[in-house]
Amino acid sequence: MAQSLLLELLSEEIPARMQAAAAEALERLVCDGLQKAGFSAPETQTYVTPRRLTLVIDGLPEATPDVSEERRGPRVDAPEKAIQGFLVANGVTLDQCEKRETPKGTFLFAVVCSHGRPMSSVLKEAIEGALASFPWPKSMRWGTGPQRWVRPLHSILCLFGAEVVPVSFAGLVAGNVTRGHRFHAPAVFSVTGPADYFEKLAAAKVVLDPARRSALIEAAATALANRHGVRLKEDAALLREVTGLVEWPVVLSGAIEDVFMDLPAEVLTTSMRAHQKYFSTVQDNGSLAPRFVVVSNMETEDGGQQVVSGNERVLRARLSDARFFWDQDRKVRLDARVDTLRERIFHARLGTEWEKVGRIRSLAAMIAGYMGADIALVDRAAFLAKADLSTGMVGEFPELQGVMGRYYARADGEPDAVADAVAEHYSPQGPSDRCPSAPVSVCIALSDKIDTLAGFWSIDEKPTGSKDPFALRRAALGVIRLVLENGLRLPLRAVFLKALDAYSVPRVASSDVLATDLMAFFAERLKVFLREKGLRHDLVSAVLSLGHEDDLVRLVKRVEALSGLLRSDDGANLLAAWRRATNIVRIEDRKDGPHTGPVDVRSLVMDEEKALAAVLSATEPGIHQALDAEDYQKVAALVAGLRGPVDAFFENVTVNDSDPDLRRNRLRLLSAVGAVTTGLADLALVEGSGPVAEAVV
Repeated sequence: MAQSLLLELLSEEIPARMQAAAAEALERLVCDGLQKAGFSAPETQTYVTPRRLTLVIDGLPEATPDVSEERRGPRVDAPEKAIQGFLVANGVTLDQCEKRETPKGTFLFAVVCSHGRPMSSVLKEAIEGALASFPWPKSMRWGTGPQRWVRPLHSILCLFGAEVVPVSFAGLVAGNVTRGHRFHAPAVFSVTGPADYFEKLAAAKVVLDPARRSALIEAAATALANRHGVRLKEDAALLREVTGLVEWPVVLSGAIEDVFMDLPAEVLTTSMRAHQKYFSTVQDNGSLAPRFVVVSNMETEDGGQQVVSGNERVLRARLSDARFFWDQDRKVRLDARVDTLRERIFHARLGTEWEKVGRIRSLAAMIAGYMGADIALVDRAAFLAKADLSTGMVGEFPELQGVMGRYYARADGEPDAVADAVAEHYSPQGPSDRCPSAPVSVCIALSDKIDTLAGFWSIDEKPTGSKDPFALRRAALGVIRLVLENGLRLPLRAVFLKALDAYSVPRVASSDVLATDLMAFFAERLKVFLREKGLRHDLVSAVLSLGHEDDLVRLVKRVEALSGLLRSDDGANLLAAWRRATNIVRIEDRKDGPHTGPVDVRSLVMDEEKALAAVLSATEPGIHQALDAEDYQKVAALVAGLRGPVDAFFENVTVNDSDPDLRRNRLRLLSAVGAVTTGLADLALVEGSGPVAEAVV
């Protein structure tokens, strides 16, 4: 009869950012343990709250099945010691063995039956193994035991059906009891299974399912904001975080004093969001409203009035600090702050922020030439880009770097293009972040990111595996997006070389070697980026292998043209013919090659080879013209037009003719077929394009 597993791990508060991954890890590790014992979990559910991780697995049998296995022993005339060893090892007698003739002689065979194990025993091993190897990003020890968990573990509840599975971990032995909400229902209660567990937890003021908690919070917050005549500002990330902070969400609303409403909106929202986990609200016109929404983890007799009052008091103190910084920062011009960057370290081995500003100015001037941006505005923006790092507001709220720089630059009378570039030069900071498009902003954003990449490459601090402490993958993705989304024709290798040469630190290799390595890193990032856009990574490799392509816009145009070519019937069939042609030439080159050079059209005999030579002769100039014009779609169309003549050639022409001159001429013709696509990509790197079996030639 099938039974259910119920496992709950009750602990001190689990950080919200770790909860979803922890639930996935618990399910994976326990199911992996079952898989090793020969079971796949039929149906699993995981739940997580700030204090508990819960796993439910339905449909597990009460025991593992009996297994019969036939084992071959020694020959019947083997030494007695060998025969006895086989019998003892398998728990059988000689009478229970069968003597069987084989081509190698007569051997003993035994059928060994292994009785199934109780499922509770299998579960105990799987769960204890999972807990011992649990992959918390950060964990701790408490008491005197060696075991680690994210926070001190209070109890383990583990039931298989109605039976307690005596899982042991961190000095605790599992039972059938748990607790409810920390304040509303702290008493211990027992459960008999999943259904009873869910029912009693709900009565104990615990909303176990995070999806349901999230929906409850969002619905209540939206309704409460509407009652106050405002709208809840959407914030999916904050909603996820708050969902991980409460077991029994109680949504309340407080007011922001009018005296603070003239502060920049970003200051208000950051104060509320980052430090207090409040939701902002907005007016119908989109401006910030003087109300916030807070989610409490408990109900109070006064309907939350004291909770609201306390939160308003804390927010008032936060915003008073922000008001002070806002007023004080504006007393000093932004350009007067640049010199203080001499005292701020960018990186211990890469110098100060002031030195970084100098490099950004030089690099931005180069990029501005390709961007067509105003050089004077670009230089001014680069000069001011990091100045707000020394302001009190950014010191208090680091999330506002750049944003506050824009406010202060505008207050100083700087041009809008300069102020916007100061704010936007950190963008984009992720795949969904808005990408700057204003020329000055793009120049500064590119310069900042490329300078960072060049610096860390110079000292060999590159990303390794899953570790990327300086967010260099994100910086590379930002460069890719800035270039492609703005259609910027930028020779990346030349820009990398300039960025590398601007550093005065000892480098681990020459600028040329480092630039090559940076290009390879960008190639991998570009593959990831384009794969998400539906373009195959092997096509990117096929284009990059040409060795001279560092213009991302042109590269993507080539990849898109190649992708379109291979999606067509003509292109797919031509690829197969190209593989056959290059494979034949490769084989024959090993014998007496190379078979390159012009085709002697006067020596062509058969109509099909004459037709192929004529098409190649007519097509090649058009391909070269299209390549020069960067019309890669036309290149692809011209290449696709070779399909018919190539098919006819292979259908009717024998390449390895007995006449050596005829054979050599035909191999040169096939070499021309292989070479005609090299201006577009190296088709050998397209998946399925490698050497095939020795062709019939």
